Amino acid sequence: MIDLRSDTVTRPTAAMRRAMAGAEVGDDVLGDDPTVAALERRTAELLGKPVAVYMPSGTMTNQVAIRAHTEPGDEILIEGDGHSYFYEGGGPAALSGVTCRLLRGERGIFTGEAVRAALRPRNVHFPRTKVVCVENTHNRGGGSVWPLDRVAEVAAAAREADLAMHLDGARLWNAAVASGAAEADYAAHFDSVSVCFSKGLGAPVGSALAGEVGFIDRARRFRKLLGGGMRQAGVIAAAALHALEHHRSRLQEDHDHARALARGVAGLPGVQIDPETVRTNIVIFGVSGMPAAELVGRLGDAGVRVLATGPDTIRAVTHLDVDAGQIDRAVEAFADVLGG
Repeated sequence: MIDLRSDTVTRPTAAMRRAMAGAEVGDDVLGDDPTVAALERRTAELLGKPVAVYMPSGTMTNQVAIRAHTEPGDEILIEGDGHSYFYEGGGPAALSGVTCRLLRGERGIFTGEAVRAALRPRNVHFPRTKVVCVENTHNRGGGSVWPLDRVAEVAAAAREADLAMHLDGARLWNAAVASGAAEADYAAHFDSVSVCFSKGLGAPVGSALAGEVGFIDRARRFRKLLGGGMRQAGVIAAAALHALEHHRSRLQEDHDHARALARGVAGLPGVQIDPETVRTNIVIFGVSGMPAAELVGRLGDAGVRVLATGPDTIRAVTHLDVDAGQIDRAVEAFADVLGG
């Protein structure tokens, strides 16, 4: 089975398992786990932030960041397909008591002017806008990459209005490879940055939230409140630390495989995609002549797993468990099912 549903389906490599088995551990809630501490230090260093805190998931790091930046009744600005709004179970409302003011973007990327246009007057009738949320790479945007100058433009608009900036950088590692900019170059424009270890980097568990010392102290409180305090978490933190040191450099392979997949399916009957838009490891394309759910089922029978992201859209994601030969076989399966 060639599994292209997500880069979260990866399994720990043999070297990663050895790192996990040999991890030195303690009680992380009490601050005694040396491997978690090492992971947090390394993450903060790569992002150019003073400190970071390890959490079980990217949903938790995003939602803790929103909670730490706001108070109930506040408002956040986020693109309409942004992960924290679209895929995190209504977390901003349920966990922070905030509303989301949705911005319109191009493949998830919006402008500084869009931020300015969404600002409300300082008036008792309106919620207080507190933070701008950016997702890079953008999942539903097809793995689109924010240009650094656009990030700077949005950050300037946010600062004019005294708004905080939060980066959902679950796939920031991919954005850095695709753009040639360092992760810290992106992170410099944000007050808080969430990064994931269990997607492109292939670790089994975990994300981290980085920022200033006072902000992360507040975030640790909300991590505990939401049930994210872990004990001997060094066992899983070791996998994330191994991934940081050994798997970032290979992400270009995933991008190359994604483009090969996009080129392979682009000419098939009923497929709508421009391969030139594929920048990272996510391939989203339209289909006609067959409902997306039916196509997913038929591809599964042919040995290829993908996801339907709408009635007529399919998503495929490349990762470290998929090689070039499997991409070729996946294209053959698409051709067989679609009659290409």
